Amino acid sequence: MTDALELDALWEDFHRAVNMTSQELAAWLRVSDATESFEPLPDRAGTPTGQHVLAILQKRRTDLTDEDIRVMYQVVDTVEDQADVADEPVAEDSERRHRLMTIGHDPLKP
Repeated sequence: MTDALELDALWEDFHRAVNMTSQELAAWLRVSDATESFEPLPDRAGTPTGQHVLAILQKRRTDLTDEDIRVMYQVVDTVEDQADVADEPVAEDSERRHRLMTIGHDPLKP
């Protein structure tokens, strides 16, 4: 288990990396999975990691599980690895932007 100081730092890093609200992320997951003839159920839209991020956003820090903590580290690492401040996407349909948005990070948000 993670100690309290490490968990505090992770909680802050995660919420800095995940800059979309739970409502924004839920809407994005539904849109990104939808096709012309199919829209998934809200609780089944998106990737498993995206769904897990959404669940974490709706939790209190004291309710985190070990799996939540693992996903939080994964998301922070992914955003740090893939977000490129010098070369942020400018087009609305950037593949990198969409990939990051599936885990709650919109690089176009300040």
